[in-house]
Amino acid sequence: MSEAAAPRLAPIPPGEWTEDARAALANAYPDDVVARLLSTEPGSQPMPNALATMMHHPALAGPFLVYNNVLLQRPALAPRQRELMVLRVAWRTRSRYEWVQHLRLAPRVAITSDEIAAVAEGPGALSWSPLEADLLAATDQLIDGYRVEDDTWKRLAAHLDERQLVELVFTVGTYTALAMAFKSFGLQLDPDLQEIATTSRPEFEE
Repeated sequence: MSEAAAPRLAPIPPGEWTEDARAALANAYPDDVVARLLSTEPGSQPMPNALATMMHHPALAGPFLVYNNVLLQRPALAPRQRELMVLRVAWRTRSRYEWVQHLRLAPRVAITSDEIAAVAEGPGALSWSPLEADLLAATDQLIDGYRVEDDTWKRLAAHLDERQLVELVFTVGTYTALAMAFKSFGLQLDPDLQEIATTSRPEFEE
């Protein structure tokens, strides 16, 4: 996976954040998370490049983070289902940052290394349950034609309720938009993602 020598938009270090940027973060996360993310103490975990870059536009970043937290913290879909779709989006869009970031999350929702390789293969891989194959097929259909096809929708509707169907479409759309942003900004991997990137399987070129 290739990466540009420098980002188009440089992440803003926490010490240089405006009050609007700090307020945007505070509206999206609990106090302890905000304190950890903004810490400049030696040895503290660096601010993720994605967040630090979004804060070039705090008025947009704040509401987006609140919205995205609904998908992550109060989901209608199972986290494993969400992550399979996000990984497929990252693979299809060739978004290096999104791919590696969600490789790190995959083991937490019981996605194995073999299944990660199968994500690249797509809905036709033999390892998927019928529902998971349809989720991946829907992801591809939304990327390719901006619509879940009728047969796929009918099969999904037999297993998912209305809230889950709505969330499915918004999940694919949200992470496609993030992939566009990450690639357009030239977002570079955070230090803690570098090791994952060097050992990831499968790899792709952007």
